[in-house]
Amino acid sequence: MIKNSSNNPLHGITLQKILEELVAFYSFDTLGELINIRCFKENPSIKSSLTFLRKTDWARKKVEELYIRTLPKLP
Repeated sequence: MIKNSSNNPLHGITLQKILEELVAFYSFDTLGELINIRCFKENPSIKSSLTFLRKTDWARKKVEELYIRTLPKLP
């Protein structure tokens, strides 16, 4: 995660908000293809994904990186 909040595009954005925006933009099917995480592929839900991502740093980092790459495309 980026330390400096003034240059951090994730500053002030919750993991739930990040995940909701990614799911709305890509859907769980596409997220499962972009990031190979079982919680996106098998019975996906925001709640179960948040539980996993909060406990698993490498997975959270991949989701945050995808969100940063997707920001310019979001409405």
